[in-house]
Amino acid sequence: MGSDPNFPDAYDLIVIGAGINGASIAREAAAQGLDVLLLDQADFGGGTTSASTRLIHGGLRYLEHGEIALVRESLRERETLLKVAPHLVEPLGLYIPIYLGGRRARWQIGIGLMLYDWLSAGRSLPGHRMLSRDELLEQVPGLATDELVGGAFYYDAQVTFPERLVIENVIAAVEHGARALSYARVTGVATAGGAVAGVEWRDRHGAVGKAAARLVVNATGPWVDRVVGAAGEGLPLIGGTKGSHLVVEGFRGAPDAAIYTEAVSDGRPFFVIPWNGLYLIGTTDLRYEGDPGEAVITDAELEYLVEETERLFPASGGVAPHVLYTQSGIRPLPYEPDKDESAVTRRHLLHAHAVRGLYSVVGGKLTTHRALARQALERLRRDAGLAEDAPDLDDAPLPGAAEPAARDALLAELARRFGEPEARRLWHTYGARAERMLDRVRERPELGETREPGVTPLPAELLHAVEAEWAVTLVDILQRRCMLGLGRDFGRRAAAAAAESLSTLGVWDRARVEQELEGYRAHARRFRVRDF
Repeated sequence: MGSDPNFPDAYDLIVIGAGINGASIAREAAAQGLDVLLLDQADFGGGTTSASTRLIHGGLRYLEHGEIALVRESLRERETLLKVAPHLVEPLGLYIPIYLGGRRARWQIGIGLMLYDWLSAGRSLPGHRMLSRDELLEQVPGLATDELVGGAFYYDAQVTFPERLVIENVIAAVEHGARALSYARVTGVATAGGAVAGVEWRDRHGAVGKAAARLVVNATGPWVDRVVGAAGEGLPLIGGTKGSHLVVEGFRGAPDAAIYTEAVSDGRPFFVIPWNGLYLIGTTDLRYEGDPGEAVITDAELEYLVEETERLFPASGGVAPHVLYTQSGIRPLPYEPDKDESAVTRRHLLHAHAVRGLYSVVGGKLTTHRALARQALERLRRDAGLAEDAPDLDDAPLPGAAEPAARDALLAELARRFGEPEARRLWHTYGARAERMLDRVRERPELGETREPGVTPLPAELLHAVEAEWAVTLVDILQRRCMLGLGRDFGRRAAAAAAESLSTLGVWDRARVEQELEGYRAHARRFRVRDF
């Protein structure tokens, strides 16, 4: 195929879509020795992954739908991620308040949590505890007290920045020999003799690229059907639902730990979660048929989230004034139009199309991306007749992981150079790869100076984002590399400082600086950012 003038480059596998699932599949395939090309129409991790509730969890509520296997798999993956990405994934305690007249009685929640503990046998996290009314209010005094009968406490995990989880999977894929291209929108999937032959894409400058492959995985999440359409197959695979969140500053009575409850108005799962020094509140679950890239919160969703939070924390004095910005994304759930949104399975599947060698990832969730990748590679190897002696990557750490001793040594060195708060920020963003920032600063000390530590990025981070992590735009840098764009002001001060630094460093000229700042402002408007 490599000799075909229409497809000058040939790969074993092309993965379309570099969210968490596509990036993980590319990593797994490259580590197994396949020649892989990973493409995304925008930045890596800029779609559904960045709009999630940022939980690594077993899916406690899936138990009531009988999805025992999904919960078991999710709990196993939660344990693995705590080990292989300790800088990104950390334990998260959650309280469940139990109210008289709720959909689930105290005994039902207790049995569910007992089963949850049993399914996570061998876990590193403690088991659940049932709490009396007084015990719960001692821990979460701001909760509504009317008809409160008690509660429960259990552990799952949180990934503060799933965007970084994607980037580290892409890094690992490239370290194993994959080629990764962002801003490469697939415009055609070529076939020959009933089999896939390759793909064609267009980059951000309008240039056309082509590559051959006998295996193509469409991992574009809510865009799956659009890519399938490019292959001449119009099956409805995705029935996406929109999930929106609020990001708020602290309010009166705000909890110190996460709260998991049900919305009074419609019974949906509802979270109030400490996150990144702020609070993440959500989520909604609404059918969505528009362009996934244009999903934004509606006034009705915002009102719903505010009202449910105020109902749960009546002493808040009003949550709306505390909303800093919002987030919305489309869950790529299977097309099941006759089911209630909350009842649609969160399981993933790899759909084999009539075109031989073409597959689409349908469904799935952040927690199970590694399991999905393993299962996808097993299917591809079987269908394509590839050798079965693939390495076991179950416990392979991500590039930023480090053993405790190495972590402590690096944190100490980072603290000596940048101070303890900045050291912790760098560790929880880059993990062991923060050493690369130190390397740059040792060579050029001025790259370690920043206007506002913890608010504006180090020049070393900016160069690292552009030169080593494929960042193209200011949004890429602040929202998916150094992560300072997800703070209280949505990166307003960071954007100005970063653009100026990149100009001073000679990376961008003045015209590019203005272009990027305007692009960042436009991005902020979509998120209803306050005071931007």
